[in-house]
Amino acid sequence: MRLLFTHADLLLRGKRGYNVLKNAFLGVDGEYIDYIGKTRPSAAYDEEKDMSGKLLMPGLVNAHGHSAMTLVRSAGSGLPLDRWLNEAIFPVEAKMTPEDIEAGDTWAIMEMLASGTTQVADMYDFPFAGAAAYAKAGMKVNLCRVGLCFDPSLEPGQWGRTAECINFINVMNGNADLNPEAIRELPETKERGKLPAAIRKAVKAGRIQADFCLHSEYLTTDKFVNAISEANSVMKNRVHVHVSETAKEHNECLQRHGKTPTAYLKDMGILDQPTYMAHCVHSTDEDFAIMAEKGATLVHNPTSNLKLGSGIARITDAINAGVNVALGTDGVASNNNLDMFEEMHIAALLQKGARKDPTLLTDTQILDMATINGAKALGRPDTGVLKTGYKADIIAVDMTAPHMQPALDPVALLVYSAHGSDVKMTMVDGRILYEDGKFTTINAAKARRALAKAVKHLTE
Repeated sequence: MRLLFTHADLLLRGKRGYNVLKNAFLGVDGEYIDYIGKTRPSAAYDEEKDMSGKLLMPGLVNAHGHSAMTLVRSAGSGLPLDRWLNEAIFPVEAKMTPEDIEAGDTWAIMEMLASGTTQVADMYDFPFAGAAAYAKAGMKVNLCRVGLCFDPSLEPGQWGRTAECINFINVMNGNADLNPEAIRELPETKERGKLPAAIRKAVKAGRIQADFCLHSEYLTTDKFVNAISEANSVMKNRVHVHVSETAKEHNECLQRHGKTPTAYLKDMGILDQPTYMAHCVHSTDEDFAIMAEKGATLVHNPTSNLKLGSGIARITDAINAGVNVALGTDGVASNNNLDMFEEMHIAALLQKGARKDPTLLTDTQILDMATINGAKALGRPDTGVLKTGYKADIIAVDMTAPHMQPALDPVALLVYSAHGSDVKMTMVDGRILYEDGKFTTINAAKARRALAKAVKHLTE
């Protein structure tokens, strides 16, 4: 399928920042962008779409989320992180089933697609059920089996989660068959021992990627972390981890190990492979130096950090130290939405206000955090910008709304004025998944019923 967008304004990334090419053409051939220009291309296309009044830009990248927490949106509001987890979240999560997870993920996917997010890093339970939801929807996702271990006396072989983390990656990469637990997680699987065809297709296309995960230093043990590190020294996958989210977490790690969570992860060999580190609110200058040296990404979650009273990450210092900084929403129980435009807005204002310096964080830096920096963190070098030869992960933003006019500086409008509701189209790998309030791969009524059933089960 070849599709040509006509009369569109295009947000392009140049050497000195972003610029807008007005009243232009963008061609899509299959999964890829094959033309960008001011004049109509000579090649023929199967279909044309008039994008007058809209700006096409790269899809947004949510580099840290817990998608199925749509099931517990707003739970525990007003509690600090430790009480929020133990009193409001963990008891409900203990009741969740694979069917619940797929319903919660599908609802999150709808929210993300409708607000311009084309790819997300998701850390949650029952990742095979999550894979089913994302495969059916057509959205990009980095999934993981959450790495947890609480008993320091247990050897890795005695704690099944170690094998599950490794097995998830091997199965998703086609190097192992589904184990019995995973088959129960995918009740629709007809070929026992094999992934459903939709998941296999999404993995082969690169839309679904499997990563390692350590929940955090404080919810794991040295033996567990070492086992994952040793496995990954051979497998060489990305790692998703929470780091220094609260002062309590950060300081208790210093008491246990005599080093910060970042220094601990470095010494354990975790950072020898590409790692994206959520929060880093209390990270030190020395931590930033380690991140830069190891090529790790700091994923800033401004709304969640504010709502839980965790603090404000010093992302300007991290950027100045050479750290790749991306943006995430975290889960909706601590946000309470998945609007990445809102994350851009808050991230920019936080640094300027807290430091009393309006020159901090340029519009280019903020947009990079929400697009190309996130794509880099998630191992997707062929997306994050509008460029020929890159994947057609594209969103269309309505520039005619009252809060988007006059468009004296369209780039600044995207950071400070736009809302997720201004997104009128979301395309992933050249396929339109959302347009003008309608989803092309998801039955919204069926998804609503599944969500209601799951919430009833979890709250009764």
